Amino acid sequence: MELQREKEFVSQYHYDARNFEWEKANGTPETKVDVNFQLLNRDETNQTTSLVVILNYMIVFDAFVISGVISQVNHIQNRLVGEPNEFSQEEVEQLARPSLTMLNRLTYEVTEIALDLPGINLEF
Repeated sequence: MELQREKEFVSQYHYDARNFEWEKANGTPETKVDVNFQLLNRDETNQTTSLVVILNYMIVFDAFVISGVISQVNHIQNRLVGEPNEFSQEEVEQLARPSLTMLNRLTYEVTEIALDLPGINLEF
C-alpha cells in the first residue's frame, strides 16, 4: 500500500490519577483502544483514496488512566477504498502505526514527568 501521510494530530491526551472512591460508585474504567477510519475523498481520476485514521484510547494503569484521541490524514495512492473492512489486518496496523507511536511517545514523556520515574513504554 503506497501512502502519503500528513502529520499526526493530537486532539486530546489526558493523564488522570485514579479516583477509587468515584470508581466504587461509578464503575472501574476499562482499557480500550479503537482504530476507526473516516473517508474524506475518493478520487477516481487519480485512483487515490483520502481518509482519516482516528485512534480513540483509554488505557488503565494501577494509579492512573490515560485517554484521548489522535488522528492522521492518509492518502492511499493507486487504490480506491469504499469501506474500512476492505483493509487487511496488516494494512490497518500500517495505517494506525504513526498514531500508536505518537501515543507511546506521549505516554513515555508524561509518565516520566508525572511519576518522576523512567517513563512507561506501551506495547502495541
